Amino acid sequence: MKRPTAYALAFGLLCSSATLATVVYRWVDENGRTHVSDVVPEKYRGSAKPVNLGPYEVSAEDRKQAEERAARDKAAASIRKPGAGEKASQPASAASVPPNRRPSQGVTSTTDCATWRLLYQESLDCFGPYRTTRGSIKPEAFDNCTLVPSPDEKCGPLRD
Repeated sequence: MKRPTAYALAFGLLCSSATLATVVYRWVDENGRTHVSDVVPEKYRGSAKPVNLGPYEVSAEDRKQAEERAARDKAAASIRKPGAGEKASQPASAASVPPNRRPSQGVTSTTDCATWRLLYQESLDCFGPYRTTRGSIKPEAFDNCTLVPSPDEKCGPLRD
């Protein structure tokens, strides 16, 4: 009777070990970079050490709570379409950008210098929030702003 019990116990242990999480190893390459993976290159198998992932495992209850919280956050962050008479809501990143003022009209060959300068300044003001620290302009600026060329070529530089 002892033998079948021992075999059953050994078989149960073998089956349960197959369902355990993958073993993860840590090693350092010849350049001093640390790697963590479940697959170790042949070259580093001698120096690779198993990593204890026990503290990082998530319980089923914690996972369920996190999924519920993510679903609530996603629902709260979704942008709903405006109804009649409502303004469209803006995502949080757009809140930091001031509202744009697209120049009210374009420049034509008959535009006088004072108007052209005004339109040019409006264009600069519109593109301003979309400038990066290196001076380039983000692509979405061209969806919201009208590019007005400098009036200096036709009208000359502005004099005080």
